[in-house]
Amino acid sequence: MQDALPLLNGLTPQQFMAEYWQKKPLLIRGAMPGFTGLLDPDELAGLACETEVPARLIQFDPGRAQQGAGWQVSQGPFDEEDFAVLPARHWTLLVQGVNHILPEAQALLAQFNFIPNARLDDVMVSYAPAGGGVGPHVDSYDVFLLQGAGKRRWRISQQADLRLIPDAPLRILSHFASEQEWVLEPGDMLYLPPQVAHWGIAEDDDCMTYSIGFRAPAARELAIEFLETCRQDGMPDELYQDPDLHPVTDAAAIDGGMVSRVSDMLQRLSWQPAELGPFLARYFTEPKPYVVFTPNRKLAEGKFTQQVMQHGVALDLQTQILHWQGQYFINGEQVSVPVAGECLLNVLANSRELSAQLCRTDSAQSLLPWLREMYLLGYLHFPENKA
Repeated sequence: MQDALPLLNGLTPQQFMAEYWQKKPLLIRGAMPGFTGLLDPDELAGLACETEVPARLIQFDPGRAQQGAGWQVSQGPFDEEDFAVLPARHWTLLVQGVNHILPEAQALLAQFNFIPNARLDDVMVSYAPAGGGVGPHVDSYDVFLLQGAGKRRWRISQQADLRLIPDAPLRILSHFASEQEWVLEPGDMLYLPPQVAHWGIAEDDDCMTYSIGFRAPAARELAIEFLETCRQDGMPDELYQDPDLHPVTDAAAIDGGMVSRVSDMLQRLSWQPAELGPFLARYFTEPKPYVVFTPNRKLAEGKFTQQVMQHGVALDLQTQILHWQGQYFINGEQVSVPVAGECLLNVLANSRELSAQLCRTDSAQSLLPWLREMYLLGYLHFPENKA
């Protein structure tokens, strides 16, 4: 945390978090020197044709940009014909969750591990020919915009006017007043906190941008999910009762007695602040709806142990592990491991792999049955096949 990083414009992570995180934008020239991207346009288009890869194709007509009909959004998966009929300009392909597919994208995401893993979301890759973009908009989350191939002009504004174009299929600002702008070249990066209006436009063909986004769940969503967890964990499924009910003259009214009885029922839903830790660990490790794990072929215990000792293990690119006060959670479920293996499990959670050398230690022996169980589920693999 004390080392200055080119990734953060020569700031230490501590300085960046104190001065910029969720406070103000930061332009970072040469954040990743020599970076030109992780895949080419054809490879990105290939991913967009996969059924389990979230992808969108956005087209707009500059002459009708202030009208809802000026924007068109298509959801993947796509096929070659969809790309063959696209115009020369003014469209963008967006592919999300690339870190779930490419080990290199997961490694890119890991460079931001000075931010809690629970906040990291995914790496989205966009491709656009000259003039392509998704229009002026604001995000509700933090984002690092890393330029790969090509150049992109970014305009930003901290304007208060966040009105949207009516009936547009995207949340496009109806009035955008640029306050600053820059052209980002390969390896440059722009950090934007939430609610900063921005508009990126490709300066040339084959422009590719890598967006490192962060999760920012709404309070309503957290409350609903937490109450559902409380219900599952301890809220009795008792039925509403009113044995003291009296005849009424206004049958359409909700009376005070009903409000009081329901209030008593809800007050039985009690929880302590400490219960939020396990809930958040489950919530933030829950796989996204499009994530599918492929079980590995069954290996006998002896054969599995031999492979672990020789190769080590690595988490599947879609797997997430978090912990709370000695409790570990993987892909939305709490797991139990022997105390002797907890230290190595923490290493696995943070570095996403255990070397063969670590797997040969005494403390790893107690973890082997659990590792094999996770292997069979497809949650982890041997490093040479960890994608």
